[in-house]
Amino acid sequence: MYVCNCNGIRERQVRAAIEAGASRPVEIFRACDSKVQCARCVCDMRRMLDEERQALRFAAE
Repeated sequence: MYVCNCNGIRERQVRAAIEAGASRPVEIFRACDSKVQCARCVCDMRRMLDEERQALRFAAE
């Protein structure tokens, strides 16, 4: 599934960037060698980042 249609960034690429340490959407774009264009995907990227933080928080408990 595409997260960013403008840059052709797929969900698996976003998840890989997050696993590699990206903690903000701009870092995800950097990891994917892209730049923000229309920014519609930023909310989805933030949601994915929050999900990862939640998962890590539960794993730490």
